[in-house]
Amino acid sequence: MILLYNTAMAYKILIIDDEPHIVMIVKARLENAGYEVISAGDGREGLDKARTEKPDLILLDLMLPLISGDEICRTLKADPEYKKIPIIIFTARARQTDDCADDIVNKPFDPKQLLDKIAALLRKK
Repeated sequence: MILLYNTAMAYKILIIDDEPHIVMIVKARLENAGYEVISAGDGREGLDKARTEKPDLILLDLMLPLISGDEICRTLKADPEYKKIPIIIFTARARQTDDCADDIVNKPFDPKQLLDKIAALLRKK
């Protein structure tokens, strides 16, 4: 088990995904690894939570209702207040790179690989 803590509390991770079973699986893995996890089920809610909760990292699906993951990523990276929040694109859509994300994980995913990528990005903060 990997426990990653900053000074007083666990790193906060926002999952923005409209598939409840994926959110449940990823949330359980992250909480078991010591992270605080919040989630949003559509793009509008996700963008709102990113702005209000100011997570340490965002796991972002691309195919979301209301606002696409691409739009959320571009919006946050264009804003000086949020551009340093690492974003991992978390998608089933075939894609090699993303122009604004810090990393990408393809669904289905390897839980260990996901945790390793999260830990690596958080170490850079």
